[in-house]
Amino acid sequence: MPSAVLLLACFVLALIPNHLGAAPAAPGFGVKIFDSSSTLDSRDLIGKSVLVVRFQASYCKPCGREAAALSRLVDRYHGRGVEFIAFHVQDTVSDTRRFIRSHRVTYPIALDPKLIIGNRFGFKGTPYTVVVDRKGEMVAQIHGVSAVNRLPKILDDLLRDPQRS
Repeated sequence: MPSAVLLLACFVLALIPNHLGAAPAAPGFGVKIFDSSSTLDSRDLIGKSVLVVRFQASYCKPCGREAAALSRLVDRYHGRGVEFIAFHVQDTVSDTRRFIRSHRVTYPIALDPKLIIGNRFGFKGTPYTVVVDRKGEMVAQIHGVSAVNRLPKILDDLLRDPQRS
C-alpha cells in the first residue's frame, strides 16, 4: 500500500508544470506618451505584439548615440507586430524635449523621472532595454550599448517562431 501512495504522489508531481525555465513576467504599466494625447498600456499588447521597453536619459551619451539606430529599428519592426516605448528616467520635461529634438527621435517616449517603472523592470542604469514577448514575459534584458546590435536577432527570432512569442 505505501508503494502505491508513493507511486501516485510521483505521478501527480509529474503532472505539475515546471516553470523554472520560464522567463519572468514583465510588470504591466500604463503611460501617457510624451507630447501626445496617446497612451500605452502594456497589458493590451499581451497576445498581440512584442514590446521593446527602453530606459534612457538626456544625460546618457550612449543613449544619444544609439537614438538614430533605434529609430531605424522602430521603422523596420513597427508594422510587423513589434511596439516600442522609451522611458526617459530621472529627466525633466525640457531635457527630454531637447533630447527628442536634437536626436530626431521618432519612437514613442514616456517620462519616468522617479524610476517607478524602471525599478519594476530591474533598472540599474542607462541604456537598458527589455524585450517582452507576446505572452508578457521578459525574454531579453540588455544592459548597455549593445541593444541596437542585438535587437534584430532577438526580434526576428520572436517573429519567426510564434510559439516563443
